[in-house]
Amino acid sequence: MPRIAHIIINIILFQIGWLVCVLSAVNNIALISLLFAFTAIGFHLFFTPIRIKEIQMLFLVTLTGTAWETVMVQLGFMVYINGNIFEGLPPYWILAMWLLFATTLNISLRWLHGRMMLAALLGMLFGPITYFAGSKLGGVSFPETLSTIAVVAISWGVLMPMLAVLAKRFDGFTVSNEGQ
Repeated sequence: MPRIAHIIINIILFQIGWLVCVLSAVNNIALISLLFAFTAIGFHLFFTPIRIKEIQMLFLVTLTGTAWETVMVQLGFMVYINGNIFEGLPPYWILAMWLLFATTLNISLRWLHGRMMLAALLGMLFGPITYFAGSKLGGVSFPETLSTIAVVAISWGVLMPMLAVLAKRFDGFTVSNEGQ
């Protein structure tokens, strides 16, 4: 179980990382987002008791995020400003952001484990707020703002509880009695 200092550091690193990802993309220096994300992941894993489980969780959450972002881009709900290596796919800096978000699931968002309705409601609320903030900073644009916000809200109402279940299943911070 993470300590309060670890939780606070996790929140701060994610918030700084979110800003680094968006602002570095806006300023056409998005590679900085990868440097920050990989440094934060190294820090995260240094304090993880069961690294293999946490690495699996980080990978699966980032893969899920990549799939969701790809659908959003392909359907034309989101247009990212730069960092797109392949046409029609999300930029690498948004994938770095998903990786950073994954670090919160077993630390600062751990309290959502087992609280599926709350996770869904918070996902429906904060998912759109986060993407809207990213659009106001210039990292993403929405050709149809209202429909995009609605789709993001519904999607995150499903994604957040699913990610909470996934994080609990691959929790690198809970040592079981089986001697893992």
